Formats: sequence, C-alpha cells, structure tokens
Amino acid sequence: MSAPSPRRWAALALIATAQFIVIMDTSIIGVALPRIQQDLGFSQENLSWVFNAYVVAFGGLLLLGGRLSDLFGARRLFSAGWLVLLAGSLLAGIAPEVWAELTGRAVQGVGAALIAPSALTLLMTLFGHDPRELTRALALYGAAAPAGGTAGVFLGGVITEYLSWPWVFYINIPIALVALAATGPLMPAAPARRGSIDVLGTLTVTLGLGTAVYAIVRAPEAGWASAQTWITLAVAMLLLAAFVAVQARRREPLMRLSIFRTPNLAAANLTQLLLGGAWIPMWFFLNLYLQQVLGYSAFPSGAALVPMTVLIMIGMIVVAPRAIGRFGPKPTTVTGLLLLTAGMAWLSLISPDGSFAADVLPASLVAALGMSLAFIPSLGTAISSARPEEGGLASGIVNTSYQVGSALGLAAMTAVASANGADRLGDLPALTGGFSAAFVGAAAIALAGALIAAAALRTRTGELTGSRS
Repeated sequence: MSAPSPRRWAALALIATAQFIVIMDTSIIGVALPRIQQDLGFSQENLSWVFNAYVVAFGGLLLLGGRLSDLFGARRLFSAGWLVLLAGSLLAGIAPEVWAELTGRAVQGVGAALIAPSALTLLMTLFGHDPRELTRALALYGAAAPAGGTAGVFLGGVITEYLSWPWVFYINIPIALVALAATGPLMPAAPARRGSIDVLGTLTVTLGLGTAVYAIVRAPEAGWASAQTWITLAVAMLLLAAFVAVQARRREPLMRLSIFRTPNLAAANLTQLLLGGAWIPMWFFLNLYLQQVLGYSAFPSGAALVPMTVLIMIGMIVVAPRAIGRFGPKPTTVTGLLLLTAGMAWLSLISPDGSFAADVLPASLVAALGMSLAFIPSLGTAISSARPEEGGLASGIVNTSYQVGSALGLAAMTAVASANGADRLGDLPALTGGFSAAFVGAAAIALAGALIAAAALRTRTGELTGSRS
C-alpha cells in the first residue's frame, strides 16, 4: 500500500467544497425564483423546472459519472465536472429566455453528476489506508451537505436582494476556477483503465432514471391518479427493465449486477435511499410550516433551521465517528434512523397556533441528531463494500440511491400532505393537518430504514472502524 498523501486533508477540503456546492445549487435558487419568473417569462406551472432540470440531470447521470470515474480516473472526472458546472452556471446566469435557463440548469446537473461520484472515489483513495481517518473524512464530507443546503437559502436571499438573480449562478464560477487550479496538485492521479463505455446501458439507465424522476416531480402537479403520471412511470420502468437486461448480457456492463451480491452494499444503499426519502420531506415541510403557518418570512425561516443544521454538522464530525468507533456502523445507523423516526413523529404534533420553541426546535434537533448518526455509517458502508477498482461505480450507486430516494419521498409525502389539506392555502388548521400527515409518513419511511438496516446490514471485522464492532 502506498504511503498516505501529505496533502490529503487539504484535498478533503476541496472534496467537501464539491459536496457543499452540489447541494447548495439545489437550494440557492429558491428566493430568486420570483425574479427569474418575472425577467424570463416563466409560467407558474413551469417555474418549478428551474429546480427540477438540475435534479433530473443529476439523478439520471450519476451511474454514468461513476463508471467514467472508474475508466478515466477520478481526478480527470472531478476536473471535467467542475468545467461542466462552470459552463452551466454561466449559461444559466446569462440566459435570455426560458429554454436557455433550463438548459443551463440541466448542464449544471450534468456537472454535479460527474463531480459527486468522483469526489467520493477520491476520498476513499486518500483515506482508505486508515479506517479511523476514513470515518473522520466521511464525517466532514457528510457535514458539507447540510451546510450547503442552509448556506444556499441565505446566499440566495442576500444575492437576489443586493446584487441580482444571475449571481446565484455566477457564484459557482470563481469557486470552480479555484477547484480546477487545486485539483492537480492535491488529488491523486489514477491511470485510465482499459474498458468500454456501455452506450446502450447508459442510455437506458439515464433515460429510465430521468423519466422516473420526471414523473415523480411532475406528479403533484399532474396528479398521482392521472394517465400522464402512470404512463410516464410505466415508460420509466420499461427502460429500467431494459437496462437490467442489457447489463445481464454485456461483457463490460455499466453496472455489474453481481455487485449487489457484495455483503452490505445492497442493504446500505437501500438504507441511504430510505434516509433520503425521510429526511428531504421533513426539511421541505418544516420550512413550509414555518412560513405558511407560523408566518415566518424567508430569512427568519432559514435562521430557524440553523440550530438543526449546526447540530447535524457537530453530530457528523464529532458524535458519529465516536459512535462508529465504539459501537460499529450497524448499531449507529439503526440508532440514528430510530432517532430520526422519533423526531419526525414529534414534529407531527405541530399545531396551527404553535411556536418555534415548542413545536419545532426540540423535535427538529432530535431528527437532526438521528440524521447525523445514520448518514455517515451507511454511506461509508456502501462505498467500502465494493472492490477498489469499482469505487466510482459504488459512489455513483449510493449517490443515485440517496437522490432517487429524496425525489420519491418528497413526491409521495407531497401527495400525502395535499390529500390531508396542505393544498388549502390560508386555512391554517388544514395546512397544519397536511404537514402533520407528511411528518407521519416520513417517520414511517425512517422506521422502515431502521428495520431494514437492523435486519440486513452485517457487522464485519474492520469495517470503517479498524476494529471488531
């Protein structure tokens, strides 16, 4: 084994920055959307696609990003991702019309799909020599995600108010330039491996995942019972079935199906899928409760989420690594998911005349602690279960699992909330009832994740901790 890089912690800062930016780009546009709509002429129905174009491209191309990372080297793909993100950000900022704006956002999503799996592969390469260092590195990487989400809310508001909305995209450009300059000196090089790109597999899985995400994010608007929703979902399922058939027959598939027979990999990915399916709806509906029921404006609402974000970061950096070292990844994951379940069940008790101190703060802190404990060990287990030469693929799979789980969970809980009154704006009891139902549903998803993790995750010697857990 080669000696660890003396610059690995500086490299980790760049990897964490990549995670920060990828997540920030999903939230930074929120406050800017009304200005974008006014300047570019978006209809109310199409405005959500400023967000969705990024998510569809990101979620649909993650597996390809992982495969390309394995074939061409993670450092090359990491740099390529920043270049693509830079180009997309420039296009989104200068866009004169709706189509150009949506194209720019989609290109940003493509860049994120190249950055995310290659960043995780680089992290594993830099810190895989020491399980304890790996756990700390994963903790810092994981903490960058909630930091990016919260920072996006604040930066979006400040930039839109004091500069102009194109700067919510332009902010990526100097960061990308610095990342490109630092990647060569900091990141380990990996030789390109011989192999082919499974074009048919890439098309079927990308179109399948993209179509599925499209159907999911479109369903609340089109209606879950509509023919459009079900036909689109059926097309997605056919494309994904075709992908599985292609993978089973290809000599060099995009995704080796037998990888899921690797102990813990399938279970850890399913855990990540359910974790995303529980956490994102909770964050989304908590924000709506603060604004639409308690009457908070955008900035106070963002400030109200800061304690939760700070606890997540502390939990991921300080608490989770110690828990993994003492108890092992499986008990830590299960405990985290149970705490997340309890926090969201507590949030379901919100009332129309509630308050932040009584209805939101304590329950959100319990949920945040649960998230911080569950995320790091399940992520690390998913990545470390694969063979080293398939690190990019494993990174792509686990990123895909979390993103698809997030989209599925949010769409499903949106339907649950609407069915229970959340679509009746101005009716505070109805809104509260709808949001409460969404919290109950999200708690059920987290509980399912805890049960699956308890039943399916195996405890393995040396996994993440370097000691028997």
